[in-house]
Amino acid sequence: MQDHPVVSREEWLAARRALLVHEKEETRLRDKVNAERLALPWVKVEKSYVFDTAQGRRTLAELFAGRSQLIVYHFMLGPGWKAGCPGCSFLADHLGGALPHLEHHDVTLTAVSRAPLAEIEAYKRRMGWRFPWVSAFENDFNFDYHVSFTTDELARGEVFYNFTMTPSDRAHNELPGLSAFVRNAAGEVFHTYSSYARGPEELIGTLMILDRAPLGRNETTIMDWVRRHDEYEAVPQATSCCAS
Repeated sequence: MQDHPVVSREEWLAARRALLVHEKEETRLRDKVNAERLALPWVKVEKSYVFDTAQGRRTLAELFAGRSQLIVYHFMLGPGWKAGCPGCSFLADHLGGALPHLEHHDVTLTAVSRAPLAEIEAYKRRMGWRFPWVSAFENDFNFDYHVSFTTDELARGEVFYNFTMTPSDRAHNELPGLSAFVRNAAGEVFHTYSSYARGPEELIGTLMILDRAPLGRNETTIMDWVRRHDEYEAVPQATSCCAS
């Protein structure tokens, strides 16, 4: 545990007010970035994509489920994988509670993976998740949005990820990301935004809570402590003084 000075309440209050100045700067910067994000130009999706879903084959436009906005989380679960990426699974644990709020605000959220639908459904049952999750096994969607890579691409030594060429020894054939789309009244679909690597981190509420805990994230490398939620060792129950 890191050593911290122990001070009077007055000294603590002075330090806390100094931090508040920076927190407000961060909030204003986040508002500025959000405005710039909303102002990004759009790209019309000309290519046809058909996904396997629990309700049958669906086009990209049909994934909107009648709403005008679609958020796609590119979940790292490749064909033949025994389980999904632990980091993606950690993020996915936070999606279910947001669904009713998003759906009543004209936003559909779905995960997309390259694994066949049967493999997705099996892992989804294991995790107990209820959010929509579809398969891009038979289309190029994940390749076109730069989260899946062929053996040939990896063999060339670098892949295009997070808007830059990335050494392939730092990449896998599947990587995480988030993409946003909008559908107009004519049924046309436009790509509005994508984010990769740590970009979608703010979706992970647990991290936001830990950032305010006394020891923070308490990690050596990014999320080195994270496990799938059914893989943590049992935490011993604290003994209540009321039971003594």
